[in-house]
Amino acid sequence: MQLYDELIWRNLIKDVSDEEKAKDHLNNNKVRFYCGFDPTGESLTVGHLVQIVRMKLLQDHGHTPVVLIGGATGLIGDPRQTSERELLTLDQSLKNAELIKTQITRFLKPENTIYVNNNDWIKEIDMITFLRDYGKNFNINYMLAKENVQSRLETGISYTEFSYMLIQAIDFLNLYKNMDVKIQFGGSDQWGNITTGLELIRKELGKNEAVGLSSPLLLKSDGEKFGKSEGGAIWLDSDLTTPYELYQYFFNTRDIDTPNYLKALTLLSVDEIIRLEKTIKEAPEKREAQRVLASEVVTFVHGNDALKEAELVTEALFTGNFNELNENSFKGLAKVLDTANVEEDSLLVHALVESKAASSNREAREFIKNGAISLNGNKVTDVDYKINKNKSYFKKYIIVKRGKRHNSLLIVK
Repeated sequence: MQLYDELIWRNLIKDVSDEEKAKDHLNNNKVRFYCGFDPTGESLTVGHLVQIVRMKLLQDHGHTPVVLIGGATGLIGDPRQTSERELLTLDQSLKNAELIKTQITRFLKPENTIYVNNNDWIKEIDMITFLRDYGKNFNINYMLAKENVQSRLETGISYTEFSYMLIQAIDFLNLYKNMDVKIQFGGSDQWGNITTGLELIRKELGKNEAVGLSSPLLLKSDGEKFGKSEGGAIWLDSDLTTPYELYQYFFNTRDIDTPNYLKALTLLSVDEIIRLEKTIKEAPEKREAQRVLASEVVTFVHGNDALKEAELVTEALFTGNFNELNENSFKGLAKVLDTANVEEDSLLVHALVESKAASSNREAREFIKNGAISLNGNKVTDVDYKINKNKSYFKKYIIVKRGKRHNSLLIVK
């Protein structure tokens, strides 16, 4: 299977400006392509993995990724469907840009990856030059017709966000002219910006080899946005979303969504993904496909050690045996379990309430009397029991188990 056909099979292509050119570039040549990331936050989310995995796939086929961090465009923000973004300061944007660049360096081969920041050339363009040399190329009706602008006309859109597409167009023109970048990739919500860049290149240079491609936005089968959980966004920063949380997010994927995620978010071979699809139909109760998906994503994002830690935490929460966990694993548990900081020698009754293992002191005493409470695997039946640091993991952590399923964590000061 040639690369272009594999991208189609993986649902990584939705729109393409010129299919013949795209096939030629991807199948027969070795070209530079770019994908942009605006530093609107300190970390990327799992939603960005579609673009990252595709960059990695193209790089493995010999193409050179040019990673554009939008230090300038991050100051404006791509128009959202709902409302204006909160504007960042230049210092915030450039700081976030460095953090995101550091994240992406984990995924791509350093010897064959180019990083650029569009602030380096956008900051050199004065307002009159922007209006005369770039703005004159675009009719207002052309810009109003773009989907991301259309979605905001009813609620209103500022000229700041309206002009975003022109700045992204300048990026494509600059990279095409000065770095021989032939292709721009992006999500389908970026298609209007991508085609604006192609239009600017055409008007400035005439005949050219530039191509734009977009990928479908990854949605859940029920239409819910991919990459969101009850706690909010799923981040690629382990301090914001632990490897265990990332593992659980993908392990709990619905059967109907799993094949699409395997195609778009992993580098597993076509044959292996087809095999895993069969396991969903033939033995869905084993959840082999979900387990492989979760393992592949966690390993890709955080590495093998993080995967082992996530699997240990998963096993510990299932079996109630926390003896194999290291201290870092307990720090991770503090982010996913109801947790309370308690003083040594404080009453367990109060600690149960603070950690939400009980709703009141009276209920806490009932749980203890009835033998429903265990601390680090040891049942406690004394209602006057006091917290003992010497009976904690790493002289600090105590797992409270209530009944068979409820776990919470005490951190002893």
